[in-house]
Amino acid sequence: MKRQALIGTIAGLAFATGPATAEIMAEQVAFTEYGEIEQSLSGTPGDPAAGREVMASRALGNCVACHMVSDMSDIPFHGEVGPMLDGAGDRWTEAQLRGIVANAKMTFEGTIMPSYYKKSGYIRPGNAFTGKAATPEQLETLLTAQQVEDVVAYLMTLTE
Repeated sequence: MKRQALIGTIAGLAFATGPATAEIMAEQVAFTEYGEIEQSLSGTPGDPAAGREVMASRALGNCVACHMVSDMSDIPFHGEVGPMLDGAGDRWTEAQLRGIVANAKMTFEGTIMPSYYKKSGYIRPGNAFTGKAATPEQLETLLTAQQVEDVVAYLMTLTE
């Protein structure tokens, strides 16, 4: 009897918490009128430490190439093209930051910031260094859904 009660309790907890949210593919991202993304792209909370690594990595986000971040003073050669990100967690909401990181052009039409979570809508994406256009199947996002969530989690820690 205790075993059945335990199984019932576990089943009830599983039902109450619901199924894990699946990753939202780049083609299915829903932006609000002002470019926010309300829902997590990965269904998993972001890791601020991993987000800091993505922002610093030249092979991934390379955010410091354009943005100054005082918390990242250990990383050399900060850029001055984009706005300083100190206080980003106070200036923007999580949904706004998610939208900006995923595709800043949905918020700031003329921005030169790369779209980190986008696979379509390019004018003529290249196929490596072949001089030929890439097919839609060959295109990948610059960051994964989880990496976007990690960067957003890190940016949310940058408060005044």
